[in-house]
Amino acid sequence: MPELPEVEALKDFLTEHLVGHEIVRVLPVAISVLKTYDPPLAAVEGQEVTAVRRHGKFLDLETADGLHLVTHLARAGWLHWRDRLPDGPPRPGKGPLALRVALETGEGFDLTEAGTQKRLAVHLVRDPRDVPGVARLGPDPLAPDFDEQRFAALLAGERRQLKGALRDQSLIAGVGNAYSDEILHAARMSPFKLAASLTPAETHTLYEALRTTLTDAVERSRGVAAGRLKAEKKTGLRVHGRTGEPCPECGDTIREVSFSDSSLQYCPTCQTGGKPLADRRMSRLLK
Repeated sequence: MPELPEVEALKDFLTEHLVGHEIVRVLPVAISVLKTYDPPLAAVEGQEVTAVRRHGKFLDLETADGLHLVTHLARAGWLHWRDRLPDGPPRPGKGPLALRVALETGEGFDLTEAGTQKRLAVHLVRDPRDVPGVARLGPDPLAPDFDEQRFAALLAGERRQLKGALRDQSLIAGVGNAYSDEILHAARMSPFKLAASLTPAETHTLYEALRTTLTDAVERSRGVAAGRLKAEKKTGLRVHGRTGEPCPECGDTIREVSFSDSSLQYCPTCQTGGKPLADRRMSRLLK
């Protein structure tokens, strides 16, 4: 799933390629992708793109008349830039293409989604906060006003485990499964440690790991073409998706805990005092 760093890079890429250009056509191919009907998609046709913004993991294309084309790529969605779009309209079918946006230059982009679980979402709204997922977002962890005091206040009283708290978009916007693993590894903390149990020193360590991990990932992604962002993300990950490989910090074997629809990766030596976490959902969780 694209997370804050990749969506930030897509925002920068689209700012360079879209702002100042006119949208001449928006073609939904998969019916499931469109989540709003008023205003209709045709309302942005003929409109100039004036800004591209990011809200957590949401991309927001603003047009001259104040409409916002807001996209969430979900787990298996992606944006593919085309220097030249194919002639003729795309054919609906069983392929991954979900929506196409064409510019007056002949350039544009496709939104695609792999797999059978169709969760990619496109909204056309007058205000980004009309999108429920945007309206409930917590603060952006890279915002200038997101300081350590604010972070500590968010975690105070949180009886959830750190892994779940970091992934909660209503608590902190933009962090998903991959970067929560990376942040916790950098902080040398168990994913199952309770957020409310952190000491002030631990809160400081986690805050620094959060900001540094995301900032470094954004810098690695900056200037990377949209089509190469997925590969760039994978090469920068130190523990996530690397089950069975040696930890880059201590050399211990990276382990995994699997859930019904996701998994987490961690280093026992760096994060859990050398103790493997039980890999079953109803286990007693190690702190």
